[in-house]
Amino acid sequence: MKNIEIKVVDKDNEKSLSLKNESFEIIGELIVARVDGHWLYTENEFEQITEMVFPEENYSYDTVIKNGFSIGAYDKDRCIGLAIFEYQWNSYVYLSDLKVSNPYRNQGIASKILDFSREIIAEKGYKGISTIAQSNNLIANRFYIKYGFEIGGLNTQNYHFTNLKGKADIYYYFQLSK
Repeated sequence: MKNIEIKVVDKDNEKSLSLKNESFEIIGELIVARVDGHWLYTENEFEQITEMVFPEENYSYDTVIKNGFSIGAYDKDRCIGLAIFEYQWNSYVYLSDLKVSNPYRNQGIASKILDFSREIIAEKGYKGISTIAQSNNLIANRFYIKYGFEIGGLNTQNYHFTNLKGKADIYYYFQLSK
């Protein structure tokens, strides 16, 4: 991997918060069920791969630091990865956004961002990270599971009244220490 630096986004590099969302492949879905008190899952790979891109967030530095913090990944001075964290009431920090620019994907950068964030989260007295992935974003779901997140919930109703009807949100939790 190239010399990628991971650091907190501060006032000096707040322009990093404008890292654009880029398309990602929709290769399949994670199918989740709760059986005998345990979350089980299977994968369904699609025959046809499509692409999706999330709408831009337009983050404000003041709002981000009021609600939490952000971590950037940098190739020299250029931001190529970003994570936004929000403090929660339940001792988890919510990972509301995690993205890596297309040319830098599959190089371990998202894991390095999460690794870096864990020390900050612990220093602030929080016990873990929570996040959500759409069921049809199999690549993201695989990433969270491989990193060590555990499935903690499923919401099949979030998109009922939208053009995304039929999708579900999978809730993930990562405990800093067990």
